[in-house]
Formats: sequence, structure tokens, C-alpha cells
Amino acid sequence: MSARNLDIVVSKDDDVWRAIVDNYGDRPDIEPDEVEAREADAEVAPERRRSIEPEASWDDPYPDSDWTSDRFVPPIPPPLPTPTTDRLIAWSGVFGSPAVLLVSLILGIDLPQIVAYLLVAAFVGGFLYLVVQMPRGPRDPGDDGAQL
Repeated sequence: MSARNLDIVVSKDDDVWRAIVDNYGDRPDIEPDEVEAREADAEVAPERRRSIEPEASWDDPYPDSDWTSDRFVPPIPPPLPTPTTDRLIAWSGVFGSPAVLLVSLILGIDLPQIVAYLLVAAFVGGFLYLVVQMPRGPRDPGDDGAQL
């Protein structure tokens, strides 16, 4: 694009923006049919608003409704599943070992070297055990995933 063409494009844009700014705030011309339709809606709207809006008080915002007795009460959730003993030990190693090492580091407790190695081994062993015990196949063998 040459400089002359660029000037023409810029001047057209400037003219358009000037027209927008000059006419900002002006009311649009409305057809007479539209004015009559809006006036008819305005005459009906106050009655409609009065019938829809409840007369609220500070004590009870909805005096005509009995919403307290019709509320949804969710069912009691099922109990949390309890892990088997081997998985509980593995999770304890995964979360407990770093926690003990972190607390001993923050409090300045000097752990014997063998205890520190055992805590690291418990973390690695628990993590590996949980990975090995993961299911290999899909939960639902007949489910091929989302297909369209």
C-alpha cells in the first residue's frame, strides 16, 4: 500500500469518527408506528409491574409464599470410603514422611541419618506402591469415551 492510499484510508477513518462524535447524544428518528407501540406498552406496564412486584416487609420479604416448607433438602451423602490397610500405609508414607522431614527442618530438630533415610524410603516406597496398584484398564470396559 502506497503512502497516498494510506492517507486516503486514514482520512476516511477520521471522517467516520468525526461523524460519530458530532452525532453523539442525538436521539434517533423513530417511525410513528414504533412510537405508538411504545406508548401502548408504557400504558400497560405499570399495572403489570404492580401485579408482579410483591409488597415486601422487613420481617418477611415474601409474605404470600411458603418457601420454608418447600425447600429442597438434599439426601444424606454416603459415607467416605475407607482405604485398605496397605493403601493407608502407602498414603501415610507419601504424605507423612515429607511432613515429618519438613517439621524437623523448620524446628531445627536434628534427625539421625538412618531416620531421614527411612523417611525418604517410606515416601518413595509408598508412591511406587500406589502407582503399581493403579488399575490398568478403563473403569467401564464398554465406554469408548466421547464419540459423536
